[in-house]
This record gives sequence, structure tokens and C-alpha cells, in this order.
Amino acid sequence: MSISKSARTGARATGLNRRQFIQGAGAGIALFNILPGRLLGADAVTPNQKLNVAGIGIGSQGGRDVDEVAGLGHNMVALCDVDENYAAKEFAKYPTAKRFTDFRVMLDKMGKEIDAVVIGTPDHTHAVIAMEAMRRGKHVYCEKPLAHTIHEVRTLMAAANQYKVVTQLGNQGHSSDTIRRVCEWIWSGAIGDVATVHAGCGAFQDVYCQIPKLDKLKETHEVPKGLDYDLWLGPAAFRAYSPLWVPWNWRGWLNFGGGAIGDWICHVVDPAYWALDLGAPTSVVAEVTDYNPAIHGMTYPPGTKITFSFPAKGARGPVQLVWHDGKTTIPRPQEFTTDEKVPGIGAILFGTKGMIVHGSHGGGGCHILPDALMDQHSGKNAPAEKITRVKGHAWDWADAILNGRKAGSNFDYGGALTQVGLLGLIALRFPGQTLKWDGAAGRFTNHDVANTLVQIPFRAGWKL
Repeated sequence: MSISKSARTGARATGLNRRQFIQGAGAGIALFNILPGRLLGADAVTPNQKLNVAGIGIGSQGGRDVDEVAGLGHNMVALCDVDENYAAKEFAKYPTAKRFTDFRVMLDKMGKEIDAVVIGTPDHTHAVIAMEAMRRGKHVYCEKPLAHTIHEVRTLMAAANQYKVVTQLGNQGHSSDTIRRVCEWIWSGAIGDVATVHAGCGAFQDVYCQIPKLDKLKETHEVPKGLDYDLWLGPAAFRAYSPLWVPWNWRGWLNFGGGAIGDWICHVVDPAYWALDLGAPTSVVAEVTDYNPAIHGMTYPPGTKITFSFPAKGARGPVQLVWHDGKTTIPRPQEFTTDEKVPGIGAILFGTKGMIVHGSHGGGGCHILPDALMDQHSGKNAPAEKITRVKGHAWDWADAILNGRKAGSNFDYGGALTQVGLLGLIALRFPGQTLKWDGAAGRFTNHDVANTLVQIPFRAGWKL
């Protein structure tokens, strides 16, 4: 991040060197007392406000995240990916950025030059990369889900506060206007008290369920040139290379991804989670379709229904959240008109007066049913805006760094949301069994075997 002469003078006057100045953003230092003008609301960063950012895992969604940050005007000073072929197009976009295969080497060599990192690797490596970056004082933007196990999530949440860095989970819809509208409808009582939410995702079924391909695991394949497969595995238990999970479809394998719920809950459930302040459930039970964990246990079911029970909190009563994916779809409410479609990816929040229906990514397409109730709470009758609107998810993160505030989906929030999905992933290993969860203790109170999945041992040589 370049700092103007006046800013450097101010930093010296307060006893801050450049690294302390950047780190101070995460510690809550009022940077606008040093930098000229308050940055919140600025249309674009000036040369004096640019962050030096590194991208780690840039071949797919991570590359889009990098592009969004760079599009704000920040400097992409380093790019890191274990697969030079899969990442080639993204590497070519930033010819001046230094290239690396190992994120640890990158942070060792460029630690003083990097202010923040964007992580877009597969789920199973999120935790080790984010922890290494935060330990070195780097601000972190990490794709959803935050991590691969509950232990990893809780460790990252604690570390973000310990190292006082600015964090953001990559559930981009959290920065939308529509999610704010859903929250304000709920808070104003537009649909009354909400006790039930149905949410889900029916897309990409051949990605999340790899049962038809299990026999292909017997095949042997050479590791492609340009792929550091050992680094791709990272902390996961060793398994011989297979094109079944590299570079794509890894979300469908338990060792690397979180299936449909891991991929989508942070998008789809985000509005209800925020609006209802759900916190941690006290129990979870899964029902699966055409699936035997003992036989198919390396991948995910063709269809899943997972029911989470959340206790009463504040002025609201208990809430039941029901997740549906694959062949198990959100049931059609009797109150729907013939032209109303059940969301293929989205949710329905049921209130005592009506319901809110929305799609993915921050409540896209949100509306109230019945239509007459929508008319009463939209346009000039819309509830007052109680949540600050922001200009984008990456913008919110970068602006939070520059202004010494928390981003909207920081790890405290995004980690807790991720944990709900991970509880569901444990439950589906024990179909039909109600698992009782103690959120404060971070353990199940009635299932010792399920507790062994809260923390999965890392491969030798890896640790948090």
C-alpha cells in the first residue's frame, strides 16, 4: 500500500512504521486521522490508498476474486498456484506479479511487501493458508466455506481476533442490497414471527455426488506436468492422484470438499442466518437418499435433507432450518400461486403473516408472499434502511482494511455460518440419528463417534 508524504509524516508522528501502519487497520486504529479524508464512500482508491495483495489459488473462483480486488485499483504483487496450467490464464493477466507454487515460500520471500491475501484454493487447504497469513499479520479474504472442519473454523475465528487482521469470507451476496432488504423486512415484522426456514440447492448434482465414479478410483494416473500434487493435497491424507478431483470435482469428495451444503449454505442461508441471528444449532439430523455411508463414504449422497434446530434467542422463538440438496428439493408450499416457482437454489422463510422467497447470493430476487403483503412493505412503504449499503464484497473488505473496521462477513460471522454447514456434513455420516450439539464446548453431547469428525488429523508435516 503506497502512503503519501503527509501520511508518512503522520505515521512517524504517532510512532508507526509502515508495517505497523497497515497492521493498525486491523487493530482498529482510526486511519482517517492519518490519511487525508475519510475513505468510506470513495468511488476509487487513489495511489496513496492502494493495498499490495497476493492471490493464492487462482485457477477458478480464486481468480475471479483476484480480478475483483485488482479492479478496485489495488496492486496484485504476487500470485501463487500449485497448478501452473490451470492458473495460466490468470497468471497472464498480471505479468508484473511475482509467481509462486508454495504459499509458504511466497510469504517468506515477500512478507514485507504483502498487505493482504485472497485465498481461492480447495476447501481442505483454506485453514492452513489462512492461518499462516494471519500469523504473519496479513489481512485475509477466503473463499467459502471458511474451512473443512469445525476445529479449523473455530481456530481461524480465534486467530483473526488474536492477530487483529481484517477478514472476509467469500460469500459475496452478504454485501448485496437484497440481503439487507430481507433483514429489514424481518426486523420490521413484515412477515411476522419466523419459526421455519427451508433452504437448498439442486444444482450440479453430478459434481457433489460422485457415486457413479467410485469404481474409477481403481484406475492409476500419472500426475500431470505442471501440477505439484503433494502441495495440492496439503494437510489431507495422501491418496494417489486422480483426475476425478484435480483440478475439478473435488467438492464431491469428502476429503477435499463439502458437497452441495458446503458449497452453497454460506450463500443460501446467509439472509436467514443474519436476519434471525441464528447462532449455533442445538441439534441436527440428516436424511439421505440412495446412500450408504459404509459403501459410498468417500463422496456425498444424491439427495440430502438436513434439519437444524436453533433455540429461542432474544425476542424470537425457536427456529427450524431445513436444508435440501440434490434429488431432495424444497417442498412446494400450499400457499404458492400457480405461477410461483420453488427456488432451485434459494430459500423460503415462513412467518406468521406471510413468507419471504429468495434465490442465492444474498437473497437475490427476494419478495414477500402474498403479493398484497409485498405491496405493504415495498416502495414508499419499505422499512427504514438500518444496515449500511456497501459497494461490493471485495470493496467492503479492502475499505475495512483502510478504515480500521470489520468487514461484513468477517470470520466471526462467516465462521459461525460455515460451522452450521459442517455440522450438517457430520450428520449425514449418521443418517437418521439426532446429534445434539453444544456450541460453547464445540462438541456433540450424545455421540462420541461424531465427535471424532470435529477435528480430522492432518497429514505429517502440516499443522495449524
